[in-house]
Amino acid sequence: MRRPALLLLALCAVGVRGLYFHIGETEKRCFIEEIPDETMVIGNYRTQMWDKQKEVFLPSTPGLGMHVEVKDPEGKVVLSRQYGSEGRFTFTSHTPGDHQICLHSNSTRMVLFTGGRLRVHLDIQVGEHANNYPEIAAKDKLTELQLRARQLLDQVEQIQKEQDYQRYREERFRLTSESTNQRVLWWSITQTVILILTGIWQMRHLKSFFEAKKLV
Repeated sequence: MRRPALLLLALCAVGVRGLYFHIGETEKRCFIEEIPDETMVIGNYRTQMWDKQKEVFLPSTPGLGMHVEVKDPEGKVVLSRQYGSEGRFTFTSHTPGDHQICLHSNSTRMVLFTGGRLRVHLDIQVGEHANNYPEIAAKDKLTELQLRARQLLDQVEQIQKEQDYQRYREERFRLTSESTNQRVLWWSITQTVILILTGIWQMRHLKSFFEAKKLV
């Protein structure tokens, strides 16, 4: 009974993440997304500019662009591209781990003379949730049963990737723990040696002192 529950949790762990946030026109905002290797990620965003006079966010921001930059866990740039005020960016992970997704506007106007605030709606789809199945069905002329089978196969593949990533994390954690334990052991040995040498030095120093005072 535990295995289906674990598979369900793994399936729910990789899904759709939607949010909105406020930033300044020249501010940069980054997010960390934990992604298995060889996994497609699609991000959809839309920006709204704050109207200082009406005190509302405008429905659209023509002329304003957003720069999207994605870095893998090793710090290598996976994606760096300029988009419009709303759009979609896509990339595929090649290294498992935490990917950094950063967005900032290309506004060069003085924030002092504008509202200076942007609302960014961001929707990140990871894994098989990034697939547009109605479009795939229309392109490949799949029946409803074939499309459902395709979805199940994609889900199983994504679960396998997630399990592989968890094994990768477990291996890294084990290596880190072993390295930490080894360092603690050597540090304890070093402290013991230092204490022994200090004790020997103190004994010899006291002996020399007593001999000099002719107390022994």
